[in-house]
Amino acid sequence: MHGDHRGGLGLLALLHACAGGLCAAGAMWPMSPRTPVALLSALAVVGGLASAACWSGRDRLPGGAVHAGLGLFTLASALLAWRSATAVGIVGLGCTLVALGVLAGHVLPPAPARWHVAGAVAAVSAGAAAAAPTGFASPWVAAVVTAVVLTEAQVRQSGALRRAATTDPLTGMANRRAWELGAGRLLAHAQRTGEPLTVAVLDLDDFKAVNDTEGHAAGDALLRALATEWHGELRRSDLLGRLGGDEFVLCLPATDTATTEDLLDRLRRASSAAWSAGTATARPGEGLDELLARADAALYRAKRARR
Repeated sequence: MHGDHRGGLGLLALLHACAGGLCAAGAMWPMSPRTPVALLSALAVVGGLASAACWSGRDRLPGGAVHAGLGLFTLASALLAWRSATAVGIVGLGCTLVALGVLAGHVLPPAPARWHVAGAVAAVSAGAAAAAPTGFASPWVAAVVTAVVLTEAQVRQSGALRRAATTDPLTGMANRRAWELGAGRLLAHAQRTGEPLTVAVLDLDDFKAVNDTEGHAAGDALLRALATEWHGELRRSDLLGRLGGDEFVLCLPATDTATTEDLLDRLRRASSAAWSAGTATARPGEGLDELLARADAALYRAKRARR
């Protein structure tokens, strides 16, 4: 799942709460003598329970909970379509497809979001086709097209905003916020499994002289070149970020101090400029701020020794 897992579950809780409330209203004030009051009542309870579970468990539920919650919402919508007493009731479920698609496009990566919407369209359309009412094909197609188009728009807009919020525009690597989120997850995994994890802070030597003598455009070009050179030496699991200016940071999962030194040697050989580094390997129970502070202190010791 993209972005803030906690926020995604919070939005899912809101979606189920709204759906449960609408089902409860439909059960209390049925639009037709044939309205499935018992089903609406049951789905109102399910919606309330699902909402409470998502909200109360947003700090501890796994990422798969979002997929399960969206799947439950799809199933409930398909059941309502199947048992709808009127064509208006079926067409009204197009709003649920739109709501599901927009939420999925906001909190999930593009491919899973599109699969959820495709599954929801197929399931709810199958329920509608099996229902007693007829004569709703045209408005239903319009509702489905609207849901698909709005989902795609949300997927693209969320992707653009996410990239802008998490990517350093100069080098294309993770910015400080994105790096801290990713490194925090990697550190939590390392603390649970007992695997080593090392953080390295990298700072260019004499970068100010490059800007002063050759201009800021040359300094920017150097930073972009280093980012490209470093990426070629790193594993897919390594997380490289820019803290700001000419200071960069690496989070190296499953990597001890000796392995880190070997990696830094490779990075130096691939680099078009000189730089200094400070490293720190995580201790049991240590937080990211403490780990980063130790690596930063090691960097300044290396800088002083170089001078």
